[in-house]
Amino acid sequence: MLIASYNPSQMGDILVVILGEDVENQAEIEKNDVVKIFDSETNKTLGFNFLNVSKFLPHIAELNGQIKLSQQDIDTLNKVLTDNDLKAEISADNDPKFVVGYVKSVKPHPKSDHLKITETVVNNDEVLQIVSSSPNMQEDIKVVVAKVGAMMPSGLIIWPGELKGEASNGMICSGRELKIPNAPQKPGALILPDSYKVGDAFDASKASDLFE
Repeated sequence: MLIASYNPSQMGDILVVILGEDVENQAEIEKNDVVKIFDSETNKTLGFNFLNVSKFLPHIAELNGQIKLSQQDIDTLNKVLTDNDLKAEISADNDPKFVVGYVKSVKPHPKSDHLKITETVVNNDEVLQIVSSSPNMQEDIKVVVAKVGAMMPSGLIIWPGELKGEASNGMICSGRELKIPNAPQKPGALILPDSYKVGDAFDASKASDLFE
């Protein structure tokens, strides 16, 4: 996976690159303009912080929030790593993280009155178990699924998890959570029209017509 984020007003000129989920025992190595974060038990790399990043990627100074890195950007960052005697291990992740899903089944959560366990079909007919608190959750609807590795507009990153003992691998989103203009400011899954195709990437910036 690959998530890149740049927020100069909060963090300064630092690009955060996330390659894996945080773990309990983390460690860091700092070499000049790079901080490597890794699992101290397995040595698995979890991510990097690139300090003074606009020195390497000048165009980034015009950006804010989640950053879509081009292959040229990735090549540049990997060169920064090797120049600092670190392994070049950033690679592109072109798998869409927000996709149109189809809720195939819904059943009550055995330990909760408000949670529901869904089987939701996403791209390539993959079926995900997703636990949802949406009050309008039901079978046979099309929804927006934030897959594992997605970064929500709020900055929340979607990881595999459990809700009251039931596995949940993704999130079924509301229009409010996706920050779609004019979306109702209340809980509830965004139910998409039939014209949307299951598995297609969903771009919230192009969905303003859903709440006209």
